Amino acid sequence: MNLPRRRFLHLAATAATLPAAGRIAQAQGYPSRPITMVVPVSAGGAMDTLARIVAEGMRASLGQPIIVENVTGAAGRIGVGRVASASPDGYTLSYAAFATHVINGAVYALPYDVVEDFESVALISSTPWLIAVKNGLPVNDLKGLIAWLKANPDKASAGTVGAGSPSHLGGVLLQNMTGTRFQFVPYRGNAPAMQDLVGGQIDMMIVDPVTSLPQLRAGRIKVVAVMAKSRTATAPDIPTVDEAGSPGLYIAPWQAIWAPKGTPRDIVAKLNQAVVNALADPAIRQKLADQSYEIGPREEQTPEYLRAFHKAEIEKWWPIIKAANIKAE
Repeated sequence: MNLPRRRFLHLAATAATLPAAGRIAQAQGYPSRPITMVVPVSAGGAMDTLARIVAEGMRASLGQPIIVENVTGAAGRIGVGRVASASPDGYTLSYAAFATHVINGAVYALPYDVVEDFESVALISSTPWLIAVKNGLPVNDLKGLIAWLKANPDKASAGTVGAGSPSHLGGVLLQNMTGTRFQFVPYRGNAPAMQDLVGGQIDMMIVDPVTSLPQLRAGRIKVVAVMAKSRTATAPDIPTVDEAGSPGLYIAPWQAIWAPKGTPRDIVAKLNQAVVNALADPAIRQKLADQSYEIGPREEQTPEYLRAFHKAEIEKWWPIIKAANIKAE
């Protein structure tokens, strides 16, 4: 082979390796500037607060600040959509949730795919919800509630935060799994619904621990079960639905972090490790526990686990949502 041809082939081979080499160099030098974490809800709420706690915890591992940007509107679709179309360089992340990445995909025609347009980074936490009833209802456990509902079809009222909310979906799941029927009463939030439960205007609620446990401890309501496999650390005396005779009656809204599709694996790995380190911090764990957020074991904090878990949640909930004819409000 003559010299010019050998030189041409060498240059061609070198050029072919440049994109991969560039990606490796990019990952090795990442991050070199602040990262933006898009949170698709208003500042000050529980989800935003948790996002800021986790973002600050990730700073130590990454050596760069993570700036939380609240991009609200359209039930979270604007914020999530911004990340879906962002450059896959690791500098724009999505801090989102069960509502945005499962429910929205079933009730809206989205301009992005909730699975295929994102790279999973890590599951952050979940919150098993509770089945609460008014004090005046003549039941003291889940079996008693189901028996009463069956004996009084369509008479009971359950407060929700609107169609497709966790409170509504939990109620639909309860009906589907127990063969009961009751009416849903929509409210603008869990707080006003809880106020009516305490006052006896509605009979029951599927509700988060932060809203319900203070009322339970004050003796104003009864809670008959935790909708999860395991008891919650914030109220260990409340039995699970499995223990109460209705195994599988689970709903535990969760939160997670994603990056745009195509983000290099090395960058995703660095982000994941930063999350893992943050969630191992005792101070951060206590802050989450104070808000009834539960952190899964280390093996549930990998990108692979989030990807599989996310798909399983879609497979579970989309048929339920569509069968109940839940539409966008």
